[in-house]
Amino acid sequence: MILVIGFEKEEFFKLKNILSEFKIYGVPEYCRDWVVEEVIEKAPSFKANTNWHWRKFILMHGIPNEKVKEVMKRIKLLGIPDVIFATTTPTSLTWKLEDLLNELIREDEYFRKLKEEKQKMNTFYLKIRKD
Repeated sequence: MILVIGFEKEEFFKLKNILSEFKIYGVPEYCRDWVVEEVIEKAPSFKANTNWHWRKFILMHGIPNEKVKEVMKRIKLLGIPDVIFATTTPTSLTWKLEDLLNELIREDEYFRKLKEEKQKMNTFYLKIRKD
């Protein structure tokens, strides 16, 4: 199962099309205070707009690792920028959805900063002087 948050209607339909073999559900805003496990249980009944969060999330539940990589690769091919990907864990299933999303944002920011620092460390500046 794949839970989608923060995507516009057109993007959501593109996701459903490119990942047709998976069950994909858009999570409405009224679920933000629900425990993630409850969100998963009730996802098949969701009909509301998923474009309520300022970030885009793909939460994967019960998908094997090799399929997780495939899902990520296909979504990146759509060219939708700044998607935060995550899989559920026994711990995250007990969290409120909003708390999980906030934690995923913190982790994303941390890893972006690490990547920036690594790029800075690997970049050499050459000063060419003409005499």
